[in-house]
Amino acid sequence: MTAEPVSASNTAPATGSRYREITDEHGRIYRVGETDRDILGHSRKFMVYLPWAAMMAISVFEYAYGSAEDTLSSAHGWTQSNTFWILSVWVFFQAGVAFPAGWLREKGIMPARRAMYVGAFMCLFGFLALSHLHNVWLAIIGFGVIGGLGSGFVYATCINMVGKWYPERKGGRTGFVNGGFAYGSLPFIFIFNYAFDTSNYHRVLDMIGVYVLIVVLVCAFFFRDPPKNWWPSDIDPLAKSGNSKSRAALEKNPPAVKQYTPMEAIKTGQLPLMWLSLVLTAGVSIFGISFQVDFAKEVGFGPLVAASSMGVMAVINGVGRAVVGWMSDLWGRKASLILVIVVLGLAQFGIIWAGDIHSEALFLVFAFLSGFGGGAFYPMFAALTPDYFGENFNATNYGLVYSGKLISGLFGGGLGSMVVGAWGYNGAYALAGGISMLSALVALLLRQPGRNEKAVSLT
Repeated sequence: MTAEPVSASNTAPATGSRYREITDEHGRIYRVGETDRDILGHSRKFMVYLPWAAMMAISVFEYAYGSAEDTLSSAHGWTQSNTFWILSVWVFFQAGVAFPAGWLREKGIMPARRAMYVGAFMCLFGFLALSHLHNVWLAIIGFGVIGGLGSGFVYATCINMVGKWYPERKGGRTGFVNGGFAYGSLPFIFIFNYAFDTSNYHRVLDMIGVYVLIVVLVCAFFFRDPPKNWWPSDIDPLAKSGNSKSRAALEKNPPAVKQYTPMEAIKTGQLPLMWLSLVLTAGVSIFGISFQVDFAKEVGFGPLVAASSMGVMAVINGVGRAVVGWMSDLWGRKASLILVIVVLGLAQFGIIWAGDIHSEALFLVFAFLSGFGGGAFYPMFAALTPDYFGENFNATNYGLVYSGKLISGLFGGGLGSMVVGAWGYNGAYALAGGISMLSALVALLLRQPGRNEKAVSLT
């Protein structure tokens, strides 16, 4: 593999620093020579910590909502089905905006900072709607549609920021940022279970909305994307040189052979497979988030166990994303993805068993495993997408993959409630376990486009 200098020396107008563009044997271009400090004025680590903090803030939408449903139903006169559909609509729009947000970002119409600003105010409006609108349809529009779009803008912007700044070792950092979207909800899970009732729900929800607004606005102020094709100056993308961790990660997860546009990525057949696998896995994950507390109460576990099981799920859901992200840099992205999907499926059957024998300890163990599997697959897809299709169009390519979650929200939440009504919790959890195993089979078919079979087996 030899480098062909496309431009021996160029000056980046924004920084005044000099860079070179080199190509590999597949024709992929790498822009080298500029450090992160040349571009940002500080370490690129800030482009990990700031998105992480913003993801922590918006996690209250999805992962704490289930703990607030009983009080919301009593305060507004909603049925259980009403509250499930509000969350399902939120998931639909939160996931559905990922592709258009990515397209607007890559066209320069809505850069990262602007998307975060817009998302922050829409998130505030979502909580104000949940607090003050009694009509369920207005609440669906306010929290589900507007709040979903706002949190989707923030989520998509944050998760794509990491892959752009860490093209050589994105797994662990993507998992770390993605993990904030789960365990950031932990304080609110306990607030909603122990300090949230019909006498104070206005004040609590309004304050949460303001909290989300402030955190996202502060983080957004410092957001900035790297130049197209940028590659860290201390790592040779052709020889895969650099420190041992970066070298090992590149060997297990080689860079995409080219920068695929969304249409090119779809035509490879791999992006549709990723989308299908995410649809199935996210549906199981959302089902667990929506019904675990109610199932715990149904089988007679006390409120502490119910709240703790959701807290355990949220923490492990988030921590598991970081751990598996780091693991995928060492083992390979595809193998790690299949592992977590299988764990998620087995955990669904374990929860049935724990409920049948009324074992609170086992219930918490399988809540632990369900949380681990139900979150760790997200950063795997987020890292696998640029691994397969490159970083330049990752905001739109991952937006397409992540859009599968909008389908998942429908059958994981709203349709899940119908299955529970028809088959009971045991039947619904058994179906969820089977769907997860099907998703693992789909993931087995994934192959990195443009590489031979031997190289692909490592990815």
